[in-house]
Amino acid sequence: MAIKDKRSGIGSSLYQAGISMIRRKTKNRWERFWMRYAGLNAFGRIATRLAPWFAPPYYGRCYLAYLNTKGYFAPSAIVHHNRVHFGPNVFIGDRVIIYQDDKDEGSVEFGERVHIYGETFIQTGSGGSLKIGDNSHIHPRCQINAYKSNIYIGSEVQIAPNCAFYPYNHGIAPGKLIQEQPIESKGDIVIEDDTWLGFGVIVLDGVHIGKGAVVGAGSVVSRDIPDGAIAVGVPARVVKMRDNTLKK
Repeated sequence: MAIKDKRSGIGSSLYQAGISMIRRKTKNRWERFWMRYAGLNAFGRIATRLAPWFAPPYYGRCYLAYLNTKGYFAPSAIVHHNRVHFGPNVFIGDRVIIYQDDKDEGSVEFGERVHIYGETFIQTGSGGSLKIGDNSHIHPRCQINAYKSNIYIGSEVQIAPNCAFYPYNHGIAPGKLIQEQPIESKGDIVIEDDTWLGFGVIVLDGVHIGKGAVVGAGSVVSRDIPDGAIAVGVPARVVKMRDNTLKK
């Protein structure tokens, strides 16, 4: 009886393993088939809606971007822009909006393997453009508005949720409604390679954040941050250098 029970247990385990293998193969074949046709045209949108049926949500779908050089665009993402260029294997998450305010004004360029996560809003208008380098990740609910001046984000940059980038400001002269004031700018926003911006960082016009810099959560960056610096506060101030931290 014990031998029979043991054989029964082994048989059940093999059966379960076989079922799991079939499911994995079916899932892989399904995703690879539909991702071959994924894209921003009408059929590509249908394919993108079908491809992730068996995939987990959120970050769990990032691997789909590597099944097609055109990348993965969530079905709920909106691209309303005629001057946008996507590099290979980009990931555009749920409810991301890429919007062009003025026709033929402001370009958007993504490098290879750029990830833009859910509910991030990207907008370009007169005098502004956006460029994001390879392997940079923009996490959920960020606001990127390129007006009057440009926004340059380097490669390998990590931007936490709820960050905002404004390379312009409204005039505040007395005696005139704010909405009627002219838009002003101190210049482009430049974020160099390998920087990390914590949750809720706001970056204002004319700011240059150096290579490898770290900006703490909730900071407002209104002045330049040098390479390798750690800055925090409102306004953000350098509190230490990464080199010094490593030496300790």
